[in-house]
Amino acid sequence: MTEKMISLPTKKVKAERINPKRLVIYSKPKTGKTTALAGLENNLIIDLEDGSDYVEALKIKVNNLAELKAVGEQIKANNKPYKYVAIDTVTALEDMVKTLALTKYKETPMGARYTGDDVLKLPNGAGYLYLREAFFQVLDYIDSLADHIILVGHIKDKQVDDSGELVMAANIDLTGKIKSLICANADAIGYIFRRDNQTVVSFKTNEEVTCGARPDHLKNQEIVLAEEVNGKIITHWDKIYK
Repeated sequence: MTEKMISLPTKKVKAERINPKRLVIYSKPKTGKTTALAGLENNLIIDLEDGSDYVEALKIKVNNLAELKAVGEQIKANNKPYKYVAIDTVTALEDMVKTLALTKYKETPMGARYTGDDVLKLPNGAGYLYLREAFFQVLDYIDSLADHIILVGHIKDKQVDDSGELVMAANIDLTGKIKSLICANADAIGYIFRRDNQTVVSFKTNEEVTCGARPDHLKNQEIVLAEEVNGKIITHWDKIYK
């Protein structure tokens, strides 16, 4: 085998990205996440929990993994026409991949005779490994569908007052290590809340909330993502994607 020649850099290499490839946004229910997503040009919302019924948008409903794969194959067959693909919600996606996790476990020598229908019921939490493997297999597939992926989540801890101020720790409603790995591999994580007639996304790093960003223009920023002006919803995605 011929070894690849390695050429070490002699000067600083320029940044290859400005905008987040994978963006995570989450909030408590009914704070305007889906409405804001509808205002993002050329964004396909893949609705996993019937949350888009009241918005006009590029959207498609998906009820299981087979349908998700079929949508993905059509996207690829049409030369990936969408600049953005949003998964609404990643919380529902975790539930959806349980069937794949079960299949993965049954393909192992230990699971060949398993007659249960939920790997999370395996003793000593053994099934969570298969859930993680299934989840990130599906997420890698989703990543291949567009230049930018948006993962929409619910809040796990609901101790948040009406002004959006955090009074207790708030995290994305995902299971254990899946949440940690999602956050570690996201380019930006934003917590969304309402302020009067505005939908605000915060990327401010805080010990009490899971958020933050790698892109310089998002670091420690609080951005008005959408607002109602003269009865119309105006979005400001240009502040997220330059």
